[in-house]
Amino acid sequence: MKKIIYAFYLVFLRNTPEDYRPYSLFFPFLRRLFVSKYLKKCGSRLRVKNMAEIAPNCIVGSDSELGTRCIIQSNVEIGSNVIMGPDVKIYSRNHKSDRIDIPIQKQGKEFLQTKIGNDVWIGANALILPGVTIHDHTIIAAGSVVTKDIPEYALVGGVPAKILKFRNSEI
Repeated sequence: MKKIIYAFYLVFLRNTPEDYRPYSLFFPFLRRLFVSKYLKKCGSRLRVKNMAEIAPNCIVGSDSELGTRCIIQSNVEIGSNVIMGPDVKIYSRNHKSDRIDIPIQKQGKEFLQTKIGNDVWIGANALILPGVTIHDHTIIAAGSVVTKDIPEYALVGGVPAKILKFRNSEI
């Protein structure tokens, strides 16, 4: 049943109008309803923006938002009170490339757990690579490429993302 709900969302509801449009009617509600029904686990008051794509094997906490045109692969865990800008990509799988005797295309994929903590703000066009853990109260600047774990209260930015400062420090 979850596969049917997921397919219906992708085909009919993903590209419906955003809630700020006067003609959006009940579409934001339907996006939220369908996504919450096919996810592995979903908290309350999820917000799903236009063209958001999230795989069924994901967990999302309460009061979180899936940004416009975001892509979230399977095996991703998103905490509560997470907001994301448009075009955020969160990955959990990558091509294997260990062997040089066969093409990368034929080596298969590795699947890693990617985690986003609570109270995290992910800026527009940010890219989070497989296996990364972003701890609570973190800000990821727009356009950042996160390649390694990020500690609590960090504000990170750049390619690759580096800690710019900590939100809870006096400096």
